[in-house]
Amino acid sequence: MPGGLVLRRGISICALCLCIACIPGSRANAQSAAATTQDATIAPGENLIVDGVPPIPASLADTAGRYSSYRGATLVDWHPLRRELLIATRFGDTPQLHLVKTPGGARQQLTFFADAVANGTFHPNGGDYIVFSKDIGGGEWFQLYRYDVATGDVTLLTDGQSRNLRGPWSSGGDQIAYMSTRRTGKDTDLWVMNPADPKSDRSLTELPGGGWQPQDWSPDDKKILLTEEISINETYLWLVDTTTGAKTELTPRHAKEKIFYGDAQFSKDGKGVYVTTDKESEFQRLAYLDLATKQPKYLTSKIAWDVEAFDLTRDGKRIAFATDEEGVSVLHVMDTATDKEISLPKLPAGVIGALRWHKNNHDLGFSLNNARSPGDCYSLDVTTGKVEQWTNSETAVKTDAFPEAELVRWKSFDGKMISGFLYKPAAKFTGKRPVMVVIHGGPEGQSQPTFLGRANFYLNEMGIALIVPNVRGSTGYGKTFTLLDNGFKRDDTYKDIDALFDWTASRSDLDADRVAVTGGSYGGHMTLAVSAFYSDRVRCSVDIVGMSNLVTFLEHTEAYRRDLRRVEYGDERDPKMREYLEKIAPMNNIEKIKKPMFVIAGKNDPRVPVSESQQIADALKKQGTPVWLLIAKDEGHGYRKKSNQDFQFYATVQFLREYLLK
Repeated sequence: MPGGLVLRRGISICALCLCIACIPGSRANAQSAAATTQDATIAPGENLIVDGVPPIPASLADTAGRYSSYRGATLVDWHPLRRELLIATRFGDTPQLHLVKTPGGARQQLTFFADAVANGTFHPNGGDYIVFSKDIGGGEWFQLYRYDVATGDVTLLTDGQSRNLRGPWSSGGDQIAYMSTRRTGKDTDLWVMNPADPKSDRSLTELPGGGWQPQDWSPDDKKILLTEEISINETYLWLVDTTTGAKTELTPRHAKEKIFYGDAQFSKDGKGVYVTTDKESEFQRLAYLDLATKQPKYLTSKIAWDVEAFDLTRDGKRIAFATDEEGVSVLHVMDTATDKEISLPKLPAGVIGALRWHKNNHDLGFSLNNARSPGDCYSLDVTTGKVEQWTNSETAVKTDAFPEAELVRWKSFDGKMISGFLYKPAAKFTGKRPVMVVIHGGPEGQSQPTFLGRANFYLNEMGIALIVPNVRGSTGYGKTFTLLDNGFKRDDTYKDIDALFDWTASRSDLDADRVAVTGGSYGGHMTLAVSAFYSDRVRCSVDIVGMSNLVTFLEHTEAYRRDLRRVEYGDERDPKMREYLEKIAPMNNIEKIKKPMFVIAGKNDPRVPVSESQQIADALKKQGTPVWLLIAKDEGHGYRKKSNQDFQFYATVQFLREYLLK
């Protein structure tokens, strides 16, 4: 996804743009229209709760607004019969589905909703309709819909109340598998449906917990391949009988080694499964699992990096996969008969966001973005080596001079080497530059050097350097590193940022006396923790949907995700763990937060309840610490509507001017 940070095995967080999971766009600034000539300020919309935020000059929209005017495109699907792409991009207030019929062709908008539509798949047998999912107001209670291409009619396929996660089409192309919380509100059961006939909807098997996801149908459609995620390092594979719903365990439940299995697809002959796994390895390798012997054959052992995505051709003869090599994507295509890689032409450098083969078995579609491109869709013909760019996303500000990321490393308190990316301000700014540290969410995620979006304003117009760390617990550096922050080791991640402050102080070009810290989701929690325990090292902070107390967070996050989060953060029902989590909670160390803070939240957030933001803001206000609070009534876990993103951005610029640059 475009916007600054791509979090593998998690949500996309554009903390640099100071929003979460957005697809950027280039609509003219909506907020400037709210400015009146009488008061010359930008008025917040009625959907925004604003407390402590001073009036924002309308002139800011004329300068910073250009940096919020851009769009990116992501690949969604190929048309099954024609060489046409279904993409997601934004012309209005939210991303919607569009059709592109030729490389570089016009983007024909298909869906028109107030809420984002960023996913979907064509009916494989003819492409006469598209199945997509959408929520309302960021609440993540997704519903499945059918969009009929000929008429433009949209039909609700699910019950309109439960949470439904779209899964794969059957090999025959007449059924779709999906997960639904319809039965209990928290357990995600496996359902199947013919979308052309919603009455065919049926529950296939009941499943406990919220970590289940259908991956693929067997070639004969008699089995569905299912993953059960317990944690970031523990997943199991199951086979479900599509007639009876009976499920059979494919991977051992009580193995000595905890193993993660990611994306998985059946081989063309149905005798095996291609899957990414960290079994017997620090990294996620691509493997072939023989269904008869249950033994894996590792296909990418020579690559000491994670395989982050893959896709198998319809005929099963080629498999494409992308590796994450210190934050940058590298594309590979392998011949499945020989397990040898095919030579590929040089591709633009960047981060790949999607991989999808066309049914013709030789056109590979993918999304890619980098520091100077907000994200576009490409195709590669592996038989001719021809690369074509299907979209040309616009930006109001020329991106040629936008800085590239510089990989930097520093030693933490225990000798561990931590890495991140440094973005230096424009050369016109001299002397030691103020710094903004941007911490990714997850925490099972990774900051990658993608398009910074609005954050380029901080670099080019405000002279603020950006440091984007991958603290312990991040993915992409091996599973041992990913597990270094679990349970009672949580506060070691805070110390990684303290060590970053030491590194900053050692630089002649960075001003360690003018440092701001920000982040979204878990990055918001880190922001709060650093603001409490290292208050003397920061000037101010911007907390975006962060957890102010991991105990209250675990008690109030939606039930379908609670057990998954307990594995990462620790089980608050255990007395010793509860005592530890309460001890390190920023909310319980509120008196230590002495520097100004901007708190941002969405009222409908199912992941980090708005109460986590409200309680920290109320406590700061009570003790007299300067605090600004912004809550959007029509958003959830981060802002997706451009008008809300813009106001958040302008308020953040004003906040940094007031508390970081002075």
